[in-house]
Amino acid sequence: MAKSDYRLCDVILDETIGRSTPDVEHERAVAIFDLIEENSFEPVGHPGGPYKLYLSLVDSKLVFSIKTEKEEAVATHILSLTPFRRIIRDYFMICESYYEAIRSSTPSQIEAIDMGRRGVHNEGSQTLMDRLSGKIRIDFDTARRLFTLVCVLYWRG
Repeated sequence: MAKSDYRLCDVILDETIGRSTPDVEHERAVAIFDLIEENSFEPVGHPGGPYKLYLSLVDSKLVFSIKTEKEEAVATHILSLTPFRRIIRDYFMICESYYEAIRSSTPSQIEAIDMGRRGVHNEGSQTLMDRLSGKIRIDFDTARRLFTLVCVLYWRG
């Protein structure tokens, strides 16, 4: 099986994810586009995709329902979002600081805030990789894109 068969070809948000403002919906669409555009996604023990990832929220848990491109069930994994709450809160706070800094700070201040933002994003991405370990193999870049999507699911605009 080619490595390219271990990838996502689609990400679908079910109705439990709730709709939001046009800005938030746009950010969600961009996050999904970026994730689909380039990813490495390998459900452990499955012979290969490409895969569709259905995301839903149940009792503050993120449900990953994985199917093949032909809609054959592959696996369902339930991920507690509790380990992500602080990271996501910190990420939103630092993003607010970043956007504020763009309007009024020096380039070096903006760069320092952006480095912090990337650091928190990397922490969330690594936490996501750790939580999916043994279930779904993803590379760090895919984890970053998936963490961005998780953040956007939390964002209310």
